[in-house]
Amino acid sequence: MDQEKIQWNATEYEHKKHSIDWFWAVGIIALSFAITAIIYKNILFALFIVLGAFTLLLYSARKPQVLYFELNPKGVRIGDALYPYHTLKSFWLRESEKGVKLILESQKVIMPHISIPLSPEVGADAVRAFLLEHLPEEEQKESVSEALMDYLGF
Repeated sequence: MDQEKIQWNATEYEHKKHSIDWFWAVGIIALSFAITAIIYKNILFALFIVLGAFTLLLYSARKPQVLYFELNPKGVRIGDALYPYHTLKSFWLRESEKGVKLILESQKVIMPHISIPLSPEVGADAVRAFLLEHLPEEEQKESVSEALMDYLGF
């Protein structure tokens, strides 16, 4: 391989603008669940629902950050974090109408899949060729949580 590293900048996720009705719907649904929890005398769960809905609303209004991504001989860098190849099991490049995503399967239990958007300037073939020197290529299915977040508009 001629390249020593591949680097690009991309937003951490695709931002979707939500209407005011979407925010109202989330608030009303969360409030109804919280009231139901209070009726069943589960105050802690009601507080958890309200806090979760508040966090969800704040997160959905936030603009995505532009992150620096790099593939180098040591591992995959996302911002300041380096994921060494020995902590990763495999990779997969998923192509969709939204673009190409690099999916890394990690050995970590808490974060088993790392999803990285590729910039249009970075060729998927170059990324595949670079990573094949370090990791096996295995098809990765979209996680349920990722599909749910995409469906909900995150």
